[in-house]
Amino acid sequence: MRKETGMAAGKFVAYYRVSTQRQGRSGLGLEAQQAAVRAYLNGGEWKMLAEFTEVESGKRNDRPALAKALALCRVHRATLLVAKLDRLARNVAFISALMESGVEFSAVDFPQANRLTVHVLAAVAEHEATMISERTRAALAAAKARGKKLGGRRWQVGTVARQGAVASSIVRRARAADRKADLLPVIRAIRESGAVTLRQVAAALNRQGVPAMRGGLWTAAQVRLCGPNC
Repeated sequence: MRKETGMAAGKFVAYYRVSTQRQGRSGLGLEAQQAAVRAYLNGGEWKMLAEFTEVESGKRNDRPALAKALALCRVHRATLLVAKLDRLARNVAFISALMESGVEFSAVDFPQANRLTVHVLAAVAEHEATMISERTRAALAAAKARGKKLGGRRWQVGTVARQGAVASSIVRRARAADRKADLLPVIRAIRESGAVTLRQVAAALNRQGVPAMRGGLWTAAQVRLCGPNC
């Protein structure tokens, strides 16, 4: 993100995308994206944790480099930095992954963009589904005009509120499970490097600047709560 001074601040993970293997090998397009990111981060207090490059074709829907970038962002509570949102925004797979990740992002070519913007872009990408819905409403309106009785079950406010609370709880649990999954390889690597006790693992996580599950610094108790596999 950027402070009011206009300077970048915080932790970043850069994500670049090139369309073909040839572009990936030659750096065509990639160098321009890297230069744009460097210009964006010029000045301020920031740290680049890693840079990921996706070499893809238009036929592929999986984004392994994006998945790794998002996982690292979740582990460090970092911001995903993309050079060109205008190309990525037309990619439904990218939009879906970004929306579901819970990761904050910044776009060099569209610095005003935020998660709300991504929702709007996703709505545009699903234009056909919207058109189907509109045709359905038109058909219902025509049926009503013919005298057919329309209507259905009316939900009580309390019922809707309870359903919303349950859905919110499910989302929170899912995100907590995702974060544990992201942290697992990090903690395993720390243990393999020689950390034996929970206190040593916590100290290593703090040295790496990894926020604890609920923010702040790690303690031995928090490492234990991360799960038996940690």
